[in-house]
Amino acid sequence: MTETTVQTGPLLLAGREAELRQELHDARRPQLRRLLEECERLRGEVIPLEPPNPSVTYFGSASANLALAYRLTGQEHYLTELRRYLASAVSFPHWGKAHMPDHDLDAAWLLHGLSLAYSWAGDALPDDERTALRDKLILQGTRMYDFAVSTEGRWWSSSYWQNHNWICYAGLATAGYALRSEHPETLAWTERAKQNFDTVLSMLNEDGSNNEGVVYWRYGVPWIVTYLDVLKAVEGIDWFPRSAYLRETFWYRLHQAAPDLERIVNHGDCHDRRSGHSVAMYYKLAAEYRIPQAQWLAEKVAQEYFWREAYESGVRPGVRPEAYQELLWFDPSAPSTDLSDVPTSAFFPDLGLVVGRTSWEPDATLVSFKSAPGGGHKAWDTAHRIQDETGWITLNAGHHHPDSGTFVLLGKGSYLAIDEGYSSRKRTEHHNAILIDGQGFANEDRYHVFEGLGTERTAEMLTTTLDAGWVHGVSECSRMYDPDLGLERVRRHLVMSPAGTVVIVDDLAASAPRAWTWLLQTDNPALPDGPGRWIAPAGSGVLHVRTLGPEGSDDRVVRTGIQANPTSSTPGLEIENVQYTLQRETAPAKTARFVTVLKAAGWDEDLTLSATVTIDGDEFLVTVESAGRREQIALHLEDGNATLEQADVAQAGFAARTDDAAQER
Repeated sequence: MTETTVQTGPLLLAGREAELRQELHDARRPQLRRLLEECERLRGEVIPLEPPNPSVTYFGSASANLALAYRLTGQEHYLTELRRYLASAVSFPHWGKAHMPDHDLDAAWLLHGLSLAYSWAGDALPDDERTALRDKLILQGTRMYDFAVSTEGRWWSSSYWQNHNWICYAGLATAGYALRSEHPETLAWTERAKQNFDTVLSMLNEDGSNNEGVVYWRYGVPWIVTYLDVLKAVEGIDWFPRSAYLRETFWYRLHQAAPDLERIVNHGDCHDRRSGHSVAMYYKLAAEYRIPQAQWLAEKVAQEYFWREAYESGVRPGVRPEAYQELLWFDPSAPSTDLSDVPTSAFFPDLGLVVGRTSWEPDATLVSFKSAPGGGHKAWDTAHRIQDETGWITLNAGHHHPDSGTFVLLGKGSYLAIDEGYSSRKRTEHHNAILIDGQGFANEDRYHVFEGLGTERTAEMLTTTLDAGWVHGVSECSRMYDPDLGLERVRRHLVMSPAGTVVIVDDLAASAPRAWTWLLQTDNPALPDGPGRWIAPAGSGVLHVRTLGPEGSDDRVVRTGIQANPTSSTPGLEIENVQYTLQRETAPAKTARFVTVLKAAGWDEDLTLSATVTIDGDEFLVTVESAGRREQIALHLEDGNATLEQADVAQAGFAARTDDAAQER
């Protein structure tokens, strides 16, 4: 083990404390106010004297906030309140109760927060309290370290793409640095954490996407930054420049924002539709990578969206406890620029994620379409290679849904074609997907649907077009289903026009006749509006559906209940979310081709929508007329050239144009 050069002084404050205090009067005044307001809230909280069953992660962030407020302002009442929190946390025989006590998230959050408190305010504590805190940190850090060593190659110790890995190692490292001068054995903790994050940074994808979804991006990815921040402050090692993932991840988060920017696109395990913002994280990405839109979004969230998420979020401990990081990570020199020059569409190849919106306005239409193996391509391939070489299980993609080839559609301020959110037993039938003989993906109907699957079980986004306001993607996911079904093709062609019209052609084939079922998920039941026509109300918005084929399908709307326990700290908790599924099922056949047009409208908008399809072998021409506009989308399902004269955009297999519906052609 190599001895490292360690910066002495309070963690994250050494060498900058005087400047911070000065900036509290001007540049960081809003962040100071947030910190003190959070400390005032903590003052009114009832602290359990016995270890509670629910999560105790909040003890960590509470201690850090109170300690920083005391350190920077010198006001004694913050120290008094800090001692109250520390007394309970130190008295608990174990950190965490219901799920993996001492060895998982509860212990990690407390290790991080209480270690910062020890570094920032430890010298102000009475000797007996300081000693008790130090000894408790040594005990809990030892327990965490020993667990990491003993479980190497399984669960979070080596789960390089999983939030538990990042949180637990960041907590262990913070404790190790805080205790280094008094307990030299903690060098093993910090070196192990460094080795882990060295591996993590090399294995994360380069496009910044997150297979666990936006909520776990917001919950987990800031802990990578937390670790890099303390590493840089203590050892002078700056790993921010080497991380392509962190450099790009803001753009993933931005493009997974709903049109109102306040809510989210909820692919993956998402507790709700609001838990997605981290002001502190945006500040840090703006500071490290000089991303002006990240600084702008941080300011917008802080001023307009913060408190609604704070009160309505289903994720604990939530956004309020990040006050200490907001103050420390804010860089007054970081530029701030709005989104006016940001492209409205993007492609994230590792997750096979194509996303586009009609504008950056709140009433825009947004589509998000994805297709990739569990964990994304890099994690899937790398984890299988590691398992073949060492036997280690490094990919735990339990928050990644069986949702390849599926999409989410938002518009007019509403969720129109939805994702299920959080679920305990994940099923393809909960998504805007295809079932074959009533079956979804192989290995589904459990928490971790990708566990134990061979490397060949992949899905991909075959091609994409993002041009002139058009969004186009082609997914293929036949290998995600049971091989006994004999599938030859489960291919979805999805197009969104600059005006927000969505056209979907599903091209399906098997070696034997199969019943093919097309699924559309909505918050409220879709209502029939004539042959091949449906309307799904969704509050401020309404989804108009036109089904152009195949003829003779059995169409019905069913209630779909989804069970979930969104927190491992409360094993007995079970909730049910309800959505409604429009099912279109064919008689058994070797092939099927579904053609569908979707259009968002305001709840009180009198929308006239006509849609037709002309089919010539493998060439499809869909014509949509609405609001005086004619849109034509040409698709060649065998990757040939799509035929369309005077096209606005033309790529392999796709061409499209828009013009006045009254125009002579």
